[in-house]
Amino acid sequence: MANTTDVAAHAAVPSSADIERASTFAREPFLLDSEGPEALAPGTARRQALDAALAEIAGGAEEPSVEWRRNYSLLLGLERFLADEPPTLRDGAELSPHQVDALSGTLAELMAQAQVGSAEAGVELDSAEVGLDEPDTAEVEILDDAPDEDEDEVPQEADEPEYEEPQDWTETSTDDDEDEVVEEAPDDPGAARRFWFEHATGAGKTVAAVGFIEATRTGGVLILTHRRNLVDQFIGEISDRGYKERLRPPLLGSRDDAEGPVTVETYQWFVRNHKKVSDAYSVVICDEAHTALGEKTSACIRAWPGPVFIGMTATGALIARHVADLFPTQTSRFDLAQAARRGVISPLRCLRIPPGPGVRTIAKVPLRKGEVDQDFDQEELAALLDQGPFNFAIADLYKSRFRKTPGVLYTAGVQHAHNVAEAFRAVGINAQAVSGQTPKRELAEILAGFERGDVDVLCNAQLLAEGWNSPRATICMHLAPTASRRIYQQRVGRVTRRAPGKEAGLVIDFVHPATTHDETIVTLHSLLDRDVYRGGAIVVGPVRRGRGRKVRVERRIVPVSDVEEKRMEVLEREIWRIAVENLDYPEQHAWAALAGARVNTQGWRRARAMLQNDRTKELRRRFLLTCVQRNRNAQLRLKALGEIADLGDPDAFDDAIDIVGTWSREDKRAGTKTMLQALIDKRIGRRDQAQAWVWRLAGYTRELHEEYAVQRWPETKRLLGLLVNSSGRAHGRNARRLVHAARKQDRRLAVSLLAAAVSHTPEGEEVLRGARMRMARKPSGVARELLRNFPKGGKRRRKRKRGKDGNGNENGKASEEAVEVALIESENGGDPEATEKPRRRGRRRKDKEAEASENGGEPQEAASEEAAPKGVPVAEADAEPEPEITEDEPPKKPAKAKVAKPKKAKARTARSKAADKPKAAKKGKAAKEPKAAKEKAAKAKAKTARSKAAAKPKRKTKAKAKAAKADGSEAGQMNIPGTEGDPVAVGESDE
Repeated sequence: MANTTDVAAHAAVPSSADIERASTFAREPFLLDSEGPEALAPGTARRQALDAALAEIAGGAEEPSVEWRRNYSLLLGLERFLADEPPTLRDGAELSPHQVDALSGTLAELMAQAQVGSAEAGVELDSAEVGLDEPDTAEVEILDDAPDEDEDEVPQEADEPEYEEPQDWTETSTDDDEDEVVEEAPDDPGAARRFWFEHATGAGKTVAAVGFIEATRTGGVLILTHRRNLVDQFIGEISDRGYKERLRPPLLGSRDDAEGPVTVETYQWFVRNHKKVSDAYSVVICDEAHTALGEKTSACIRAWPGPVFIGMTATGALIARHVADLFPTQTSRFDLAQAARRGVISPLRCLRIPPGPGVRTIAKVPLRKGEVDQDFDQEELAALLDQGPFNFAIADLYKSRFRKTPGVLYTAGVQHAHNVAEAFRAVGINAQAVSGQTPKRELAEILAGFERGDVDVLCNAQLLAEGWNSPRATICMHLAPTASRRIYQQRVGRVTRRAPGKEAGLVIDFVHPATTHDETIVTLHSLLDRDVYRGGAIVVGPVRRGRGRKVRVERRIVPVSDVEEKRMEVLEREIWRIAVENLDYPEQHAWAALAGARVNTQGWRRARAMLQNDRTKELRRRFLLTCVQRNRNAQLRLKALGEIADLGDPDAFDDAIDIVGTWSREDKRAGTKTMLQALIDKRIGRRDQAQAWVWRLAGYTRELHEEYAVQRWPETKRLLGLLVNSSGRAHGRNARRLVHAARKQDRRLAVSLLAAAVSHTPEGEEVLRGARMRMARKPSGVARELLRNFPKGGKRRRKRKRGKDGNGNENGKASEEAVEVALIESENGGDPEATEKPRRRGRRRKDKEAEASENGGEPQEAASEEAAPKGVPVAEADAEPEPEITEDEPPKKPAKAKVAKPKKAKARTARSKAADKPKAAKKGKAAKEPKAAKEKAAKAKAKTARSKAAAKPKRKTKAKAKAAKADGSEAGQMNIPGTEGDPVAVGESDE
């Protein structure tokens, strides 16, 4: 049982003197501002660090041991550094929120491990290695085989039955499978002390690393990177931030330094000297942590479990599985899209340039698997791309579009880089090629010249893909494509750093504009999962409407997502901004269908312009047919019909006729009229096709042709009635009878008869089809005759603007009508219900009267048919050209169209006779009355008689006109429905 006195003493609040002595020893404050000794409660991480420091002071130590530094130096330093608001480095630079997240995430993990005692294993491991300069594998194996603290409990657990998870499948075992032995994963004792964070390139990972240096005052910091030029870059950054005095050469063997030494080296140096590295380093920062995933480098890191490892990368999301294998705990993430949206890095624009014909075989280049991911075979890629004409074309393109904008160009190999740089210099652009073979002094001079502006373009294979920082770089040109998302993002990161006058970074991909995300070649849109490509537009980041844009932004877009649903959403959402020529063939037809259904009057020309690259006219055909079928605008449907006729495509014309048949009655008439006019003006398809089209269109407007035929020849009703009401053989006989009668008529009437006929037996249909085909030997002629039966609208339908008299009545017409009504009421004994509403003499009636007067008082057609035999109209060859019956009125009112007015002399005679009759009757009646009363009544009745005499001729003329409309005498013949016989001339009427 533990001594309660010792426990109480251990749990007591430490004195201020002890806290001050420990703070001086550790060079870190144990109490932050506004905190008291009660903050050091037992079990907290700071209390553990305090107790360990007091124990070492009691043991006579003058400076913290290696074990204390590894466990508590970074923890206390991060608490102290993050207590400031905001955290600030020595040079006054303030850490941004995402950098603070990386440090605070690491602090949270260290505190959790300290509080649960997870760091104790690391302390025991380090105590076993005291005095050893080069820990070898044998020692690690001994530690792995050490007995477990719960070893005596194992026999008891062995007696208990082990629970086995049921298996959902059946495996067929073979002899080879039985011999295989699955090895267990090797133990990784230092995995709990390895962390990593992901920050986008240009977001300030180096500043975050300097923050860890500031937080570690006594422990050593070892920074590892993958290139020698990046070592110099890190050293310069640390010196500029105010920590130059802490830089040390590598500490090897048993050398120790408790002043917080900082060393920057490469991974290659670490692999060669990992057994000699001093334990003075308590923190190891792995820059570009994905480069540490190689077999040798990762093995050396796992063999050194004492320090705290912190990995930094910009592509952790692309290779997260591999990074998590070596660095299990992620403390922060700030990817490219987040950094661009927050304005931490420059926005990114993208421009896609289709490669030439000789470069389109890049898909045939095989892939080679690397340590982390796979990429194209660089030798075969260089053999394909390193061509003189192609290099000069790239140089000319860069000069014409970007001039001397600073940029970085990635090639396929060292020789390719030199050849491209030579082509750039030939067109007047100062370009230099750099590679791993370039001497270090020359490489430093070239990079410094790029920063000064003496060099405009840097051509390299892979040297400047990672770690190299230059805010001046604006253009990233992927002359050699890559299949590695990690490499692509590292390349793009070279142009993400912000600089004065730099509006955005420009990424140039040599791919087709419609390249989707599922292609092998990585693009900026596939990297960021963007659904739409628009040349030169911002892909990620805020849009700043300032000066400095280096590329023209295109208006049209292309869907680039590999998900079909997303592509269709883009088509529907941005239908009038789509670059149709860049879509796949099925998607082009889908767009044409959408455009045809949604186009309006204002967008018709735009839609036509978007189809200008359609050489086969299939898209235009789909667009027009969909417009005819689904568009809501009736005018556009008729316009589409006309353009379908202009195409001259028989199949499209046939489909359009089918669609017109589904329209409403009025729209069907207008569409049929358009199609008939097209058959008159153009020759579409074969003659047999045109014949069939003419009669199909005639069937759509059969009632119009029937009305004309009935008006011209009353026998039509009887023949059509017999045809419809008969069946069997009688139906065929009636069809032949109608065809025989049609042969004796003129062409227009014959065509109308055949168009109005409807058959419902095969025999009758065959008879009518034969007659129609014989009649339509010239389809345009039949179409012309059918077109004459349609009502014509337009000019004469416009109403005149009527003026007003002084009383507000239009042209004084209302007053005249009032007088006429008064006269009629006096005639009817003052009964207003018995009066007849006066009819207006409209413009059309006056025009017909003028036409009748020019033809000798009768219409032209009536005059021509009076000379014909009864019942048989004049033949087409002998008759004069017939006037169009429906010139002004629709066919539903044929009587109005053919009103025949009586001659003026006859009208005057009728009015005089009607005026004399009532006068004689009144005088005879008045003679019988007494003389005194007779004179008084005579005056009153004379007045009434005058009014009756004035009104009676008008009524009689209107009655005669009404009778003429009813019996058809306006057209020169009597048309009595339901009777048979010859037409009666107007002069032979019962009047």
